[in-house]
Amino acid sequence: MEPSASTQAAALPEQLVVQTQPTSQKKPRKKPEQGQKPPGGNKQGGAANQKPSGKLRGLERDSPEVRLSKSLSWLLRHGAKGEGLPMRPDGYVKVTDLLENPKLKGQALNLDKLKEIVAADAKKRYDLKEEVGVWWIRANQGHSMKTVKLDFKPILSVSDIPTGVAVHGTSKKAWELISKEGLSKMKRNHIHLAQGVAGDNVISGMRNSSQVLIFIHIQKALDAGIKFELSDNGVVLTEGNKTGILPTEFFERVEDAKLRVALSGWEGTHSTSTAPS
Repeated sequence: MEPSASTQAAALPEQLVVQTQPTSQKKPRKKPEQGQKPPGGNKQGGAANQKPSGKLRGLERDSPEVRLSKSLSWLLRHGAKGEGLPMRPDGYVKVTDLLENPKLKGQALNLDKLKEIVAADAKKRYDLKEEVGVWWIRANQGHSMKTVKLDFKPILSVSDIPTGVAVHGTSKKAWELISKEGLSKMKRNHIHLAQGVAGDNVISGMRNSSQVLIFIHIQKALDAGIKFELSDNGVVLTEGNKTGILPTEFFERVEDAKLRVALSGWEGTHSTSTAPS
């Protein structure tokens, strides 16, 4: 007769017996480093694989109005597919479908309130219209969904930009990479450029918190084959080159946003006196 499992264990050295014992202790999960995706996360990185959620976007400290605005913007620019919200190729969704979305359904939002939000939006982010008795809404720009193709006005020369200026605002940390690799559209469909500096009668295309201003030589880029377009709310858009990059060779001048002086090595030909005031 063969010895039982318990008899075999008793005959083993103590340290080996300990190693064969089952344990319910789980190894602690390491937190992902900056720039890494969490374990088990969405490998595609997009909204398409996310489940619809009734939670509003934004921070807990944000007001309900701000969180509602952020949720509306996110749905129309990035999250429609993942939220099961039908969208036309030109970016429009039915208002009735939008109001039924779990994020918005419990927010006392209706067509009249939506009209107020669109009319009051200083950056003119949205277009709301009626077609044959049906109301539709879309974001005017800023999409990351590749299926959305908006009909923008092509820019064929710098004169097609009302102010004649195209500038990108960014942070000092982001500038460290941009200065080496150029501007990238990243997950969005376009790189966004404003027609001037935030605060100088510029309402769209740049955050007020920008620390570095990158002025683009539009004509030089156009001559090199880079395409530019103008959105309905006045944002200058470009897909960059074939890899989605607007190279540094098209940076006309780079300034410190607060001091309005050129960064060393990036003086270019742009003068602050030509910036809109």
